Amino acid sequence: MSNIDTLSVNAIRVLAADSIQKAKSGHPGLPLGCAAVAYELWAKHMHHNPKNPQWHNRDRFILSGGHGSTLLYSLFHLFGYGNLSIEDLKQFRQMGSLTPGHPEYRHTVGVEATTGPLGAGMGMAVGMAMAEAHLAAVFNKEGYPVVDHYTYVLGGDGCMMEGISSEAFSLAGTLGLSKLIVFYDSNRISIEGSTDIAFTENVQKRMEAFGFQTITVEDGNNLEEIGAAIEAAKADKSRPSFITVKTLIGYGCPAKQGTASAHGEPLGEENVKALKENLGWPSLEPFFVPEEVYANYAAITEGLAKPEEAWNALFAEYCEKYPEMKKLWEEYHADSDELAEKLLADEAYWAFDNKAEATRNLSGKQINKLKGIVPNMIGGAADLAPSTKTYMSGAGDFSKDNYAGRNLHFGVREFAMTAIGNGLMLHGGLKAFVSTFFVFSDYCKPMARLSALMGVPLTFVFTHDSIGVGEDGPTHEPIEHLAMFRALPNFHLFRPCDATETAAAWYSAITSKRTPTALALTRQNLPQLPGSSREALKGGYILQDSAKEVPDAIILASGSEVSLAVEAKAALAEDGIDVRVVSMPCMDLFEEQSAEYKEHVLPKEVRKRVAVEALSDFGWGKYVGLDGKTIAMTGFGASAPYSKLFPYFGFTVENVVNAVKSL
Repeated sequence: MSNIDTLSVNAIRVLAADSIQKAKSGHPGLPLGCAAVAYELWAKHMHHNPKNPQWHNRDRFILSGGHGSTLLYSLFHLFGYGNLSIEDLKQFRQMGSLTPGHPEYRHTVGVEATTGPLGAGMGMAVGMAMAEAHLAAVFNKEGYPVVDHYTYVLGGDGCMMEGISSEAFSLAGTLGLSKLIVFYDSNRISIEGSTDIAFTENVQKRMEAFGFQTITVEDGNNLEEIGAAIEAAKADKSRPSFITVKTLIGYGCPAKQGTASAHGEPLGEENVKALKENLGWPSLEPFFVPEEVYANYAAITEGLAKPEEAWNALFAEYCEKYPEMKKLWEEYHADSDELAEKLLADEAYWAFDNKAEATRNLSGKQINKLKGIVPNMIGGAADLAPSTKTYMSGAGDFSKDNYAGRNLHFGVREFAMTAIGNGLMLHGGLKAFVSTFFVFSDYCKPMARLSALMGVPLTFVFTHDSIGVGEDGPTHEPIEHLAMFRALPNFHLFRPCDATETAAAWYSAITSKRTPTALALTRQNLPQLPGSSREALKGGYILQDSAKEVPDAIILASGSEVSLAVEAKAALAEDGIDVRVVSMPCMDLFEEQSAEYKEHVLPKEVRKRVAVEALSDFGWGKYVGLDGKTIAMTGFGASAPYSKLFPYFGFTVENVVNAVKSL
């Protein structure tokens, strides 16, 4: 290692240690241990351009061990990403800073994915690699590899312990994603001590069994050995690669290196001083970086612009030679506004057969309409496409032999599926959806939360949405799940009642810019309802109104229970009670409407309100108020035909009528 390389690697370590020490909070272990890996990759092997961080054909790098965020921030500062300054590093973990405790997508220039929950980055990296493979299959022509880049991900023992990693890597190996390169920071330390207390398997053999090329770097500070491993990984054109790098956590700090205490607490002022002295750092002044180090990074950065310049020339020639592909590229990367306008005017999109049908079936029809309108729509299910109706006919199956296929088969891997969906969206150029039974959204929740946090508009198709599942019983009947997703910020949960509302749900999902959307869909057939309209796009609306200007009462419902509310309205009218029926397919969207609109739908003067939903009543209180009532599930379901379950649990016209009368 040359002297300037040594100084450049140690600059990463020193800046990380100083940032954490000033914040009196953070995780120095990973940045100190992995600085050499990061430098070798970013300076000598990775195609990226700090002057244009959004270059389409850049290599992606995800820090799955997001607690080591100062590694990224030091790299961003030294390479000149977003002009991240020393002052920004000094504000690590402070209110409003560009350097939060864990990397946040859209917040700090250069961050490709929000990470923190261990293993999440591994799953998202697999999604990015799948996106690259698919787009390459769609766009590349002989002599014009316009989509040709790698996805790199770095994580440690914690990431490898989390089950999501095994789920994601099992699929990555099956798919032969050779442009995926995983760095395993193997320091054999976790928060509680040596990994021997809970993690003694041979990780390399596990990865080999998944179908990865496995490479070991014995010395995590040897740049030549690290570089050779990266090139060996790139040379394998049929398998993803897993590079085990043996590192020392907290490297360079005599009192801390190799210990669990190096993981998640500042080194301490004396230990920072000892670190700098041990590394031969030329100054003890906090945040000092020698000019020759800045000059070295500046020279590297100048060189990093050249691959993009060459790609720009190649892409311009490609567009001239293949104008039809240029047009398709523009469609894949277009803003959602154009699509929204197109769909609103497309009468065929909104058309439906006037017959009773399950909303899962109706959703399947919309998916197959959309596949011809939205060429970059891609997605699938966790081994449930025949049940969730998410298969795009004639669109091909994504596989090792056909990366151009648009139907994804995730296997029974809901957790990884959702992370992969995030990765597909984060990569850019695709509109992805994922699918499973609503009750199994429990397995999706952590990654759905990241979708919302990152502002990634991934679409979730959740079917078998209530006790209407029937004979499968309480293990398969979601009860609390609507409330769970409704409680999630920046997330739209859409439970449609018929074909029109299902079309509205898909319209809302596919045109969303920064909000993920879940569709909760029925297994059982539902009637097409008079009054159902595109007003569903407002989240809640008057489906059938009272004859009186001020209704005697309001019945609110979503999904399968809206038809019950409509029947109850008719029964109440016979007794001289004039009610309004409000369909509430998406509380989240309703809350985004103006105060005037919400007052129009739910006037404050009408306090007699009944909400009907075959799930938990949690969340309905703000709409029915202290004077209202809810007809909902107060416990788990049971195993029986749905036609028996609904009356058993009180979802009958008679019960709704009696609830209104009691008010």
